[in-house]
Amino acid sequence: MSRRGLLARMEEGDPRTDAGDLNESIVEHLRVLLNTRRGSCATQPEFGVVDFTDLVHGFPASVQALQQAIRATILTFEPRLRGVTVRYLPQEDPLALRFEITAQSAHRGARGVLRFSTQMHPGGKMEVW
Repeated sequence: MSRRGLLARMEEGDPRTDAGDLNESIVEHLRVLLNTRRGSCATQPEFGVVDFTDLVHGFPASVQALQQAIRATILTFEPRLRGVTVRYLPQEDPLALRFEITAQSAHRGARGVLRFSTQMHPGGKMEVW
């Protein structure tokens, strides 16, 4: 079970926090973040990403805008990641938009590059792993 919320954030300062649990927590937060449309959270109107379905109509020219939207959202709302890059991964299926997210953990003592894959399904749902 993924640990999220207050306890997960409190443990960030604990050097005994398991890296696997931290990565699970980040992946779960990215799922929530990338599947929330900007403006749908009353307490934080900027939380989430722009509606991708509007940008997809301009494909392939809109790929760069999608990459920038994902990166800006992660930089703003996922403080456990730094040095975030988002790269488009072309697929045979033109409706399968895949991106690779690479970043470094901002957690003390964490080393190496973290890689996450995303795929947008029809209807705008974003899968993250």
